[in-house]
Amino acid sequence: MTAVDVSVIVPVYNTMPDLRRCLNSLVNQTIGQDRMEIIAVDDGSTDGSPAELARFAERYPSVKVIRQPNSGGPASPCNHGLRLATGRFVFFVGADDYLGPEALERLVDAADRYGSEVVLGKTVGVNSRFIYQQVFARNEAEISFAGSGLPWSLANIKLFSRDLIERHGIRYFEDMPIGSDFPFTLEACFRASRISVVADYDCYFAVRRLNEQNVTHLSKAADRLYCLRRLTEFTAGLMPAGKDRDAVLSRLFALEVAVILRDDLRTVDRSVQQAVHECVRELADKYLTAETGAELEVETRLRIAVAQAGTVDDLLAVIRQDVEQGIARIVVEGDRWYAAYPGFRTPGSSLPDEVFEVTAHAAGWAAKLDATQAVWRRTADGATVLAVTARSPLPDLASYGEIAVYAEDLTAAVQVTEHRPATVVQAEFRVADVVRASSVTGQRRSVRVRVHARGQEGSAPLRAAGLRLPRPVIWRRGLRMYAVTPAKDPSGRLMLSVVPMTPGRIMARLTRRR
Repeated sequence: MTAVDVSVIVPVYNTMPDLRRCLNSLVNQTIGQDRMEIIAVDDGSTDGSPAELARFAERYPSVKVIRQPNSGGPASPCNHGLRLATGRFVFFVGADDYLGPEALERLVDAADRYGSEVVLGKTVGVNSRFIYQQVFARNEAEISFAGSGLPWSLANIKLFSRDLIERHGIRYFEDMPIGSDFPFTLEACFRASRISVVADYDCYFAVRRLNEQNVTHLSKAADRLYCLRRLTEFTAGLMPAGKDRDAVLSRLFALEVAVILRDDLRTVDRSVQQAVHECVRELADKYLTAETGAELEVETRLRIAVAQAGTVDDLLAVIRQDVEQGIARIVVEGDRWYAAYPGFRTPGSSLPDEVFEVTAHAAGWAAKLDATQAVWRRTADGATVLAVTARSPLPDLASYGEIAVYAEDLTAAVQVTEHRPATVVQAEFRVADVVRASSVTGQRRSVRVRVHARGQEGSAPLRAAGLRLPRPVIWRRGLRMYAVTPAKDPSGRLMLSVVPMTPGRIMARLTRRR
């Protein structure tokens, strides 16, 4: 029997009704049923998923269903699917997500054309799910880790050569409750002879569940810290020293370490705060260098420095300042800049000045603003805008040059006013432009500020920790309706969210209003 081209592995656990859309997108792939197999591994679902899987298996011979007791995560069902796969390539799909109709055909064609062992297909977010897009800037026959954006796109939603996977015995770590796809994907990409990118077609649609609970990132702190250490140590042990390893470690500090240092650290149990402080200090002492810290936001950089040199209370004092009082004032002494957070020259503090020095990142620090108001407003020409007022502790911010407020490729209209001892920045985003720039599936964009200072250009997310947000507005574009919402991420940073409104959501909204 001739092997199929691609085995699609779908770990399933209580994902109805999204599972139906996922399976429909698979059985209708243009690559054809005879060139693929779909291996759905039901990890002990208790909703309607088993019945839906049985229905598809009965109708489509390419669909194979395996049921196993619940394992607590996707690693076990993914490994189970790998043991059963027969295709030349394997592709993993989340049961919440779905593929573009031509996705598998284009990915397999690219792998065969370029002789690639891993192929990334362009991934887009649905319902305002955020997806890093740097690696999808253009079609690429071959990329490496350094300089490509690949370290920021190490989810397992890629086409892998099954021979590569089996030759090196690459499997998911089943003892990792969080992020088990990272080491799998990292090792596959590291060992691949060639990695390619298909960027001119929307291959994978990653769905954000609108009913997901807004819980702290530290709700399972022990698991998160264990997995963070495991990922860092695995990366350092797998990859030789050099630019590629630095790029991956840089991503781990800029994303995974930054996550556990977010504002909600101040709200969790003392034991969790102490464990986070110990973990950050340990990893930074061992792995943080100028190269591995290259992607750090200036705020995270300072928090790590405080964690390394100070106590857990020193770290919490810095976070509370940002949340409760706003960004600390800048102390300028000659050509040196210091962020005057608690602990900086405070009587009784043992923290040295260099912990708070931001001279090398002055432009990034100058770009740190606190949003103080966000309202919907009508302009003189009748346009609806989101008007955001923000404050900088620098009284002369305007003297450094142009100040821009933007959300990816959207740029706001900006007015700057000095109100000593601070600078006030007012920015307006036109709602029509926000919707026009978003995909039909919705999008979420981080609002950032860009400034010039000391001969540098720097940017930083717009902080909105204490901001009261207005209600969403409903906006029509063509035949579609969208909810446009200013939102905050778990670290209190301002986001612009666009979510398509289905008839069911519109009716639910009207019912709530009544």
